[in-house]
Amino acid sequence: MKYKKLKENLLYDGSPIEPFWAFKEFKIKGSSILAWIGPMDIKPEEIIDYEDVGLPIKSDEMVHFIIEHFDIQPADIKSCYHRQRILVMIVKDILSESGIRTKREGDDLYFGDKKLSVSIVTCSNSSMKIHFGMNVINKGTPDDVETTGLLECNKNLDEEKIHVLMDKISENYINEIKSIEEDITKTKVF
Repeated sequence: MKYKKLKENLLYDGSPIEPFWAFKEFKIKGSSILAWIGPMDIKPEEIIDYEDVGLPIKSDEMVHFIIEHFDIQPADIKSCYHRQRILVMIVKDILSESGIRTKREGDDLYFGDKKLSVSIVTCSNSSMKIHFGMNVINKGTPDDVETTGLLECNKNLDEEKIHVLMDKISENYINEIKSIEEDITKTKVF
């Protein structure tokens, strides 16, 4: 699985969740995780979670992760949701090591009663996709949801430390998937 941290301040508008986005935009073939910091503003027609249709999904500055897996054919949305939960638990553990104690509700992380993250999965015929985003700052988020950002959760964080968190989250996710694949190859099946 390949990891690339993007330097661009890309707007997450929903299009990165489309299949083959990493290949079309950055010529990255195969399973990958891309991470970057940038705003989010998903137009109503781009929302793929039926519960969120008609709701504003936006933030002025977020850490974004886009993951694409090609290893299960045909792609399986249940496996994708399992992997999303693995990612969220990895993020929760790494944030805890950084002094940010969050609680998890499904695929969402909260700091106290304030929402820190958003996430969604989807599948195409050939791949499984995960988007996970965390607010860096608490600006530009919807008025009807109490939110927080990483910088409010830990005053000692700065952009450099957030980039270290991004790398660690991505590396731990890749290692977890690799470990599962290695366990499969050593297990006797009847």
